[in-house]
Amino acid sequence: MALELAGFRIRERRKQMELTQSGLAKAVGISPSYLNLIEAGKRNIAGGLLNRLAVALDLDAETLAGTTERRVIDDLREMAADPRLKAARLPEEGAQDLVARHLDWAQSMLALYRAYVDQAETVSALSDRLSRDPFLGDLIHQVLTHITALRSVSEILENVDDMPEQQRRRFQGMMTEESAKLSDVAQALTDVFQVPEADTRSVTPAEEVDDFLIERRNHFPELEAAAADMRREVERQGETMMSALIDYLDRHQGIAVVNRGRTVAEAPTGERFRNHCRFDPGSRTLMFLDNASISTRRFQLARVAAELTLGDAIAREIDDPRLSSEAARNQAFRALASYAASAVLLPYSSFLEDAVSCRYDIEVLRQRYAASFEQVAHRLITLRRRGEEGIPFAFLRSNPAGHATKRFPLPGLPLPRYGHACPLWAIYQSFQTPDRVVRQLAEFPDRGRFLFIARTVTKQPATFHEPPVLHSVMLACEAVHADATVYADGLDLSAREMAARVGASCRLCPRIECLHREEESIVRSPAL
Repeated sequence: MALELAGFRIRERRKQMELTQSGLAKAVGISPSYLNLIEAGKRNIAGGLLNRLAVALDLDAETLAGTTERRVIDDLREMAADPRLKAARLPEEGAQDLVARHLDWAQSMLALYRAYVDQAETVSALSDRLSRDPFLGDLIHQVLTHITALRSVSEILENVDDMPEQQRRRFQGMMTEESAKLSDVAQALTDVFQVPEADTRSVTPAEEVDDFLIERRNHFPELEAAAADMRREVERQGETMMSALIDYLDRHQGIAVVNRGRTVAEAPTGERFRNHCRFDPGSRTLMFLDNASISTRRFQLARVAAELTLGDAIAREIDDPRLSSEAARNQAFRALASYAASAVLLPYSSFLEDAVSCRYDIEVLRQRYAASFEQVAHRLITLRRRGEEGIPFAFLRSNPAGHATKRFPLPGLPLPRYGHACPLWAIYQSFQTPDRVVRQLAEFPDRGRFLFIARTVTKQPATFHEPPVLHSVMLACEAVHADATVYADGLDLSAREMAARVGASCRLCPRIECLHREEESIVRSPAL
């Protein structure tokens, strides 16, 4: 973990307030020697101690922990992992030093690097089109054909003096026709090279949304309150939540809910079914495919209701400079509508109480709330209400190719923004045992320990010919919280040999002897 960052911030703030180590240590209930180790970056801080230090130093706990700075450090390390920077041999600790002392310089460096990646990807995309695109090759062939025709006709007109007037007019008409065709092809060729900037940006709208959610700790108090009000109104509509949501949409929004009776493959062209459903604003109809599960139907009913009922509240939340494009704001709107739907179906206080009582057993929560594994996992990472917090969880979702499709990191646990993580992580092991929870106590090179909980989730096919869509979902928490979960039962958390020795990714892992290494490491090996 980036312990030095928190220690540096505590030391600097203490000096600003003209406090001695002894005075601050007494105020937070620890010894001066232990505070000295914290300031030197040799001891971790979390939970109650972090909160007491934050109060004593008059800082927000998130600011003191340096959540934003830790993400910048992770991004700098990913930048250093770029093969194009291999010759620079950038020291791993340099990222921490730069961020701790000059955060604005670090962020500017990342902005320049991303701009460079943007340009490199644009050049690569255009180069690929020039060399491989059959449509582009055909356009160039058409250009050459029309130029050749024009040249032939012009040479005839120039060299034949006694050409009959009727024939000359015919050749002139051919030149006009070929010129028009050449103009059309040239326009088509121009359109090919008008590559939208958003298609090649290194920071995509989805990544902007990720950063926005991480900065907000994936918790939105105003949406929680609005969702609680909406749930009370929905519960007055029917006996079960699904019937109540259907009646609520009908009475309050004039929306009819119907079954489509077709698979995705059979849906007419232009009809896009996302998550087995499609909302048509024109006809005010919410259509579900026959293979949509009960949990999917409930969630999508709640999401559409939230989009329409809580649209103004969501719009206020996404009015944020971190969402720099319309595409990013649209994705953020949908993400927060899903957040609100989760808050409606899994109300904060009762869900947290149930999670604590069953020791975060996701299977118990899934059955109690008629939700999917992924829906419960998503809700667990939103339990960040001050004074009523759940266990801080990280979240990662991956496809079978190892590509991360959703991520929510924790301080000290960097999750891959691009590509895949360490192949030893439980999220990849779960593909070997589908539909079963895989738990793993993982130890990183810096001795940080985390409990990983992973399971595959499958979007079931509608027909024999349609393949299922398989992903793996993983939650992770610091080992200090593991005993509060059912997944630590039977694990000796104090025994070092019980932990799997993992890294962040091959290029960011100093375990040179690892048999699973696929790429050369760019970091120096510490004493492991």
